[in-house]
Amino acid sequence: MVFVIDIGNTNIVLGVYKGSELLHLWRVSTDIKKTSDEYLITVKNLFRIHDLDPREVKNTILGSVVSPLDSVFQAVVRSLTDHEARLVDLSCFPDMPVKMDNPKEVGADRLLNASAGYEEYGGPLVIIDFGTATTFDVISAKGEYLGGVIATGLVLSLEALTAKAFKLPKIDLVRPSSVIGKNTAHCMQSGIVFGYAGLVDSMVQKITEELGAKPKVIATGGLATLIQPVSDTIEDVVDDLTLKGLYRISRLSQ
Repeated sequence: MVFVIDIGNTNIVLGVYKGSELLHLWRVSTDIKKTSDEYLITVKNLFRIHDLDPREVKNTILGSVVSPLDSVFQAVVRSLTDHEARLVDLSCFPDMPVKMDNPKEVGADRLLNASAGYEEYGGPLVIIDFGTATTFDVISAKGEYLGGVIATGLVLSLEALTAKAFKLPKIDLVRPSSVIGKNTAHCMQSGIVFGYAGLVDSMVQKITEELGAKPKVIATGGLATLIQPVSDTIEDVVDDLTLKGLYRISRLSQ
């Protein structure tokens, strides 16, 4: 089995592959105050609940954008499986030239998405990841990582709005029935959901103009399914794209 771990700013996503099949996918909250012992208890329980034997894990790939948790999860993996996890860095992508001013500053999650997306769809390709931030990653027809865009995430946008506007209530982040709101909550939902879809479509249009070619546009991340139905440009949603990128590294390293 292959154990894959994606440490994000809001959630940590863990997956177990057997062959090419993703057997289980779990999400736990990211908390930099937790110790390796605390995370180990959580991970052990997830394995136990699903009758998985950690000793059958032969390879672990760890991708992270929260550096304080790198050593924490290295300790978790050692205790759980008795081997070291491979930490994702730029050297894991020898077949994907990174055309950035400083390639080392590109987050592991973005490179994982790009490599997995290109393997599945080819290029040119735009990948939109709806996470803590919303990122746009652009891959050329030749598989080069050309760069991208970072925008404020949907949840952060909503939290900032309710924190700074005293009379605005906390609302559920769902698609409203119409663009024209009939009450305050409805108006806010419209602004966030339809407004964000407009941001997405505008950015894709501008990226397409710069590329000079029409890219395939896919989305991933927890809120991708909220925006995709009201977007004119998102063609597919791939929920586990980052984990596919982690699994791809395990295949290449064999």
